[in-house]
Amino acid sequence: MAPSTSLGLLLLRLSLGFMYLAHAGLKLFVFTLPGTAQFFVGQGLPGALAYVVFAAEAIGGALLLLGVYPRQLALALTPILLGAAWVHASNGWVFNAAGGGWEYPVFLAAMSVVLWLAGDGAAALKRSQRFTWRAA
Repeated sequence: MAPSTSLGLLLLRLSLGFMYLAHAGLKLFVFTLPGTAQFFVGQGLPGALAYVVFAAEAIGGALLLLGVYPRQLALALTPILLGAAWVHASNGWVFNAAGGGWEYPVFLAAMSVVLWLAGDGAAALKRSQRFTWRAA
């Protein structure tokens, strides 16, 4: 892998890690976990799922920053972003719409899939197994 590609993937991994940590912090410090659970219930989801999402974002974000199996982790966290897109779908496309739109979580989901497909990037502590596409 070219050094510039490895550095680009590092930047992508760090950006995703900080984003997950920021959203976990938002749930914890701004909305509070009980408030987030209440929001989930209002969306027709189990309130306990809010705690699972918070933990996944906090732990996953930290592990992405450290580079611990980042490819698998990015793929495993993608459903959270797709769930956020589903929640915000009725608000329209642009995320700065009232209640937030769906374009930001869909973009982040796409970037998570890119990281999964492309590789860990530089300075990963625990490298993921390389993905190879094989035609049938």
